[in-house]
Amino acid sequence: MTRNVSPTANDNTALGAAGRREPDFGTMPRSPVEALEPSRVPEPPEREPPTRGMHPVLRFFNGLLTLFFVVALVLVSVLYFIKVQFDRPGPLATSTVIVVPRGEPTSSIGERLEREGIIADRRIFVISAYYFAHLKGKASLKAGEYEFGKAASMRQVLDTLVEGKSIEHKITLPEGLTSRQIVVRLRAHPELHGEITDIPAEGSLLPDTYRFARNDSRQDIIDRMRVAQEKFLANLWEERHPTIMVRTPEEALVLASIVEKETGRADERPRIAAVFHNRLKRRMRLQSDPTIIYGLVGGAGGLDHPIRQSELDRQTRYNTYQIDGLPPTPIANPGRAAIEAVLKPAKTEDLYFVADGTGGHAFAPSLHEHNKNVFRWRKIVRDIRAREAQEAAAAATAAAEGASAEEIVVEPGVGSDPLPASSALLSDVPPTAAGAAPAGTPAAPIPVPRRNPNR
Repeated sequence: MTRNVSPTANDNTALGAAGRREPDFGTMPRSPVEALEPSRVPEPPEREPPTRGMHPVLRFFNGLLTLFFVVALVLVSVLYFIKVQFDRPGPLATSTVIVVPRGEPTSSIGERLEREGIIADRRIFVISAYYFAHLKGKASLKAGEYEFGKAASMRQVLDTLVEGKSIEHKITLPEGLTSRQIVVRLRAHPELHGEITDIPAEGSLLPDTYRFARNDSRQDIIDRMRVAQEKFLANLWEERHPTIMVRTPEEALVLASIVEKETGRADERPRIAAVFHNRLKRRMRLQSDPTIIYGLVGGAGGLDHPIRQSELDRQTRYNTYQIDGLPPTPIANPGRAAIEAVLKPAKTEDLYFVADGTGGHAFAPSLHEHNKNVFRWRKIVRDIRAREAQEAAAAATAAAEGASAEEIVVEPGVGSDPLPASSALLSDVPPTAAGAAPAGTPAAPIPVPRRNPNR
C-alpha cells in the first residue's frame, strides 16, 4: 500500500515543479573557515567537585622544609661572607708587635687586636677562633709577644696565636758560671720579669742558650735549667765508663765543675778528666787552683789578684791542695762537654798538665816530664814579660816625644790601630793545673805555676 508523504517544513529540501526535490540552499555546507566557527556559544563544562585539603602534618613538614631551606641559604651566605672577610688582607699598614697577656679570654684578645688596627672586625675573629677551637679541635690562643706583618689577614693572625709563634728572646749562660753569677745575669736581663727567691744549688743548672717569650719569668729559666741538667746527667750516667772514680751522679758534677774551670778547650776536657781520675786512683790530691778560689770567695766569682802562698795554705773545705778527694759540692755549673768528659774520660796515664803557651796544655805521666813542661812554660812567661816591658818603654818614649813635639791634628779614621794590650797576651793562655806530687811525698823540684785566678 502506497502512502503519500507530503513535504513538511522540517524537510531539508523542497520539491520542484517536476516533482524533483530541490536543494535547500539555506542548509548547504559552509566553507572550511566557517565550519570551524561554532554556530553557537558552547555551554561551560561542568566543574568537578573540589578535592579534599592537604593533611595538617604534611603541611607542617612542608613549611618546616621551606624554613630549613631559607635558613640554610642565609647561613651559607653568612659563612661565605665570614670566609671572605677572614681571608682578605687586614688593615695593618705596617708591621706591629703586641703582647697577649696570660689568661686573657678570646673576646678580650679580639678587642685588643681590633683596637690595635690588626683586624677589621673582632666579631668575625672571635667566631672563627671558637669555630677552630671547638669544632676543628685546634688549640686555644696562646699568650706571648707577637709580631704581625703588613696587611696580615685574620687567618694569619689566628694561626700565629694558635701555634704560639711568639717573638723569642734568648739569653746565653756560658759554662763555668756559678749559680750566683747565673742569677745575677738573669736579673739583669730586661725582657725577663719576676724574682728568684733562692740561689740554686751549685752545679744543678745546665749552661746553654735559652729562648723565652715575653711572659716568661726568671724563675722559669731557672726551672728549665735545673730540669735540663737532671735529664742530661741521668741519661749520660747510664752510659758511664765502668772504671771512673766517681760513684754517684752528684760526684760526677763535682769533678765536672773542676774540669770545666781548668780548660776552655773541648778537645782537652776528656784528657784533663783522665788526669784527675788517675790521681784519685793513686790517692793523690787533685791540687786544682779553681778549688782554692771557690773556697775563698764562694760563688762570687774570681780573685782580683793571683793566688798567694797564704791562700794556697789556707784550710777550706774546697782547697784540694789541703783536702783529699773531691770537694763537698761543685764549684761551678759544668756544661755537657765537661760532664761527658768525666763520665767518659780519655785513656791515658797522665798525672800532670801545665799551660803550653798556645792556648792548650802540656800533659805528662811523670813528675820528671812535668818539670820539663813547667820549665818551658816559665820561659814563655819570661818572654811575655820582656815583650811587655819593651812595649811599655816604647810607649813611654812615644808619649814623651809627643808631648814635646808640635801638636799634630789627625783626621778621624786615619792612622793604625794600637797594639793589643799586654794583658791580653796572658789572658789567652789557659791556666795551669794539677802538678803536685802525691800526698805525703816531697814537693816538686820546680813549683807548679798558678793559673789565672779570674778564670
